[in-house]
This record gives sequence, structure tokens and C-alpha cells, in this order.
Amino acid sequence: MAIWRNLLVKESRIMKRFRCRPLGFSPTQRSRSLPGSRVAMGAVFYFLLSAFCFLSPLASGEGKWEKKAPVPTPRTEVAAAAIEGKIYVVGGFSSKGTTGVLEVYDPATDKWEQKAPLPVPLHHVGIGVAGGKLYVIGGFKEGWTPVNTTWEYDPSLDKWEQKAPMPTARGALSLGVLADGLHAVGGVGTGGDLATHEVYDPLKNTWSPKKPMPTARDHLAVGVVRGKLYAIGGRVAGFAHNLSTHEEYDPATDSWSAKAPLPTARSGIAGVVLQDKIYVFGGEAPSGTFNENEAYDPATDKWRALAPMPTARHGLGAAAVDDRIYVLAGGTRPGASISAINEVFIPE
Repeated sequence: MAIWRNLLVKESRIMKRFRCRPLGFSPTQRSRSLPGSRVAMGAVFYFLLSAFCFLSPLASGEGKWEKKAPVPTPRTEVAAAAIEGKIYVVGGFSSKGTTGVLEVYDPATDKWEQKAPLPVPLHHVGIGVAGGKLYVIGGFKEGWTPVNTTWEYDPSLDKWEQKAPMPTARGALSLGVLADGLHAVGGVGTGGDLATHEVYDPLKNTWSPKKPMPTARDHLAVGVVRGKLYAIGGRVAGFAHNLSTHEEYDPATDSWSAKAPLPTARSGIAGVVLQDKIYVFGGEAPSGTFNENEAYDPATDKWRALAPMPTARHGLGAAAVDDRIYVLAGGTRPGASISAINEVFIPE
């Protein structure tokens, strides 16, 4: 019976971890009909079934992963975005501390090159793309001081230019690009977690306030689909208080509404939009880092679990190019850890 109890615990963990369906009976129930040495045979049989659950593509979710050329500078708390088929990874923590390094990855050649760094090293920045230019907004400078800077990077010139400052200094925010500009939501300011929502117009170089999020939070993910912005997950007062909160912003009415919660409450995540679906990767909690890969379809207001990341991480960056999602850098342990990992997710 002790064997079965141990198997039951292991099977339960596997089922939960890989979202397998129960087999309809427990090892304890089965053992009652197995006399003598057949108990051991039953244990082996049940273990093989659990192993099948572990290895089954259907059990672990749809899609597949591949490894690519590592990020030249290992780091965490980075930001990433794609422009014209190339992925820009900026800022974060490296082994030398806060960095402004900018490295560009070309998926077509699986090669990296270094570009002009941020004029000021920053981590936990917000990032967005508008008009073929990269915008890096907010973040923390050395010493965890929140900043209100707006930096514009022109890839054709390999040059940074400082723009109008964001009204509210904050880090661990997230950006979404709508028709009227780059929307900066959430984050941590000098007074703690924020529900702040401000929009930057790159054509006018001006900022304006919008209706705050219903839920103040930081380390969240944002996705924009069909003209609406989705603020997903995050945390309050540290990663021991992760959220599954999911709120939709409609710019036509300047209003927010609740949506289906993120299945796995987490923060320190990366969000990417591909084919009108929002993919949310990674995260951290006191117990460890997450390898979850969950996708949201705004058309149905439903979530789906997909093939988990090969390497659990937080503080990672992600960007989509040619129907593939590249998940980059990040810490493999909660808190201060770094990596150079570059894994690509291919939806099916």
C-alpha cells in the first residue's frame, strides 16, 4: 500500500503539472484487486501510464520548441520587440549590474549583433514599436530608482534620442500600442504599485492621461488585439502576491472591463500577440520560476495551455517574427539570476 500511496502522490503531481486527465481510478483502488506480487506489477503498469502522460504532446499542450543562438549578454529583466523581422533586446541586469546594452537578433541567420546602447543603463523598462522606431519608457536606474524617461531608437541611424518625459516615473510597467500612441500601464512608483495609465503620442511628442486600470499592479504583460488593450497578470507588493487579473481597455470609451483570468497567477512575465491571440510566458514566485505558456483568444474570452517552455524563467523578453515567438534571456531562479537562453515557440 505504501508503494501505491507514493505513486498516487507522484501521479497527482504529474497530472497537475502537465494537465493530464485522471485515468478514472486510483492506485489504491486498483491495489485492492491485486494480490501478492501483482501489486508490484500494477505499480510498474501505472507508472508507465503516468510516464506516457508526461511525454504525450497532447498532455503537455500544442506547439513545439526549438533552441536558437544564445543572447550574447546573459541578463534578466530585459525588454524585447520586433522591427522589420529583427528582434531588439535592451537593458536589464547582467553579471556587471544594470545595463543599457542593445543586441539585435536576426532569425533568418540565427545571428546577433550589438548596437548603440541606451544612453542610461536601465532595467524593468516598458517597450513598444511605432512608426518603425523603438521606444523604451520608464524603468529603474541603478539603485531601483523609478524614472520617467522616454527614449526613441531609430534602427536606420543606430541612434537614441530622448523625448518628452512620462508624467509618472515608474518601472516594471508594460506598454501597448494603439492608434493614438503608446499606452503605459501599471508599474511601481515611489509610493508603490500603480494603476496609472498614460499615453505617449510619438507624432506630437506629448503625453496625456487615460483612465487608470481597475487593479494596480506591476510586472504584468500587455497585448493589443483588434484595437483593444489587454492587461494580464502581474503582482502587488512582491512575487509572493501574484495575480491572475485580466482587464481589457477600450479606447473608444476610455473604459476597462474584466476578462477571463490568467489560468496560472504569475508575474515577471512576457506577453506577445500572434495571429490575434495573446501568449503569456514564464514568471516567478517564491517557490520557483514558471515554464507556463498560456494563450488567450479575445474572440472567445478563453485561455488555452500550450507546450511549456523548455526552460522556466522570469524577467524574460519575447517577440514574434514570421509566426514564431522568440523567448529571450531572463532569470532561471526567482530574484537575481540571469541567462542567455533563446528558445523559439512554433504554434501548431
